[in-house]
Amino acid sequence: MPQDESPAGAGDTRRPPRRQTRRPVPFALALCVAVVYPVASLVFSLRYRHAERIPPTGGVLLVANHVSVLDPLASARLVWDAGRVPHFLAKDALFTGLAGTILRGAGQIPVSRGTSAARSSVHAAKAALDAGDVVVIYPEGSVTRDPDWWPMQARSGVARLALTTDVTVLPVAQWGPQRVHDYHAKRLHLRLRAPAEYLVGEPVDLSAQRAAVRAGEPLSGELLREVTDLLMTRVRDQLGELRGEQPPTTFHPRPAGRDLPGAAA
Repeated sequence: MPQDESPAGAGDTRRPPRRQTRRPVPFALALCVAVVYPVASLVFSLRYRHAERIPPTGGVLLVANHVSVLDPLASARLVWDAGRVPHFLAKDALFTGLAGTILRGAGQIPVSRGTSAARSSVHAAKAALDAGDVVVIYPEGSVTRDPDWWPMQARSGVARLALTTDVTVLPVAQWGPQRVHDYHAKRLHLRLRAPAEYLVGEPVDLSAQRAAVRAGEPLSGELLREVTDLLMTRVRDQLGELRGEQPPTTFHPRPAGRDLPGAAA
């Protein structure tokens, strides 16, 4: 059974003593933690399954489904409670004014979709992964438009990151934040300690695909789509496990438009 706010998942895994897996925390990050941690604790009753699968060191790409604009609050707690610092790919509109200065100082990564700056966001995420950081990405690009909250078709940028690095790639299914903010109904349900469940999957084995790319195979659209769907299928199946339901066999189609509302990452 999932554990309520278990910092490291099921079993006898314990939170790293004194956060020993983290580097010194800059002021901007400490400020974000001071705000996000208590808010997430108040809004969500977090339940983790296999958070111990998040390695204590080294680059990690967390690939998650997107059910609410509040997802980053709970996901940040998941990563922080596992002893790591989360770095999110987030919509560039959030990086303005004082908030933007703080987010950048905390190591978060702005994404400018549909512009020439989009590639620089991928480079920044790759640099963070190569530096041994944990990067959280929502490949759908915005809250799913599936009426039953299953993942919709994802963007292929996640595959580019997964194939051009040697980091651990972990699929993460989440279920519950949509109970607080229902994007489909455009309603905020003010409640405290809403259940939010997370299932961290086994690392995805991409050794064959990575070897092919190193040997000269181009990052074709076909290859990127194949790897993207592989990752999101893992996420979708884990979501079915969390929900106790049989997931669909296809992904909900993306709505038209490069930059959809409801995008948190």
